[in-house]
Amino acid sequence: MNALSRLECWYRAQCNGDWEHTYGVNIGTLDNPGWSVAIDLHGTPLAMRPFPDHRYGVGNDAEPSGEDWVECKVEAEKFIGHGGPFKLQEIVEAFLDWAENQS
Repeated sequence: MNALSRLECWYRAQCNGDWEHTYGVNIGTLDNPGWSVAIDLHGTPLAMRPFPDHRYGVGNDAEPSGEDWVECKVEAEKFIGHGGPFKLQEIVEAFLDWAENQS
């Protein structure tokens, strides 16, 4: 199953008649260029699970340069991923690999 199909399955599993009215998945673009992914975790089993930050190509205070960069983290019950223009699949897979890992 590809990353998009896996994300669709994860999203559908969260829909319980309430969650989807307030929370969801947002995928957008950045102007540097790149991708932005925000996934609400509130009310899901992932809300309090630690996420091992996944990042490269960006410094603590540096702006990303070039196209080979990714930064994924969880804060305030939300998965947040940003990356270069060819990193959307990697961002989604970083989320799903964590979300689907039951340990």
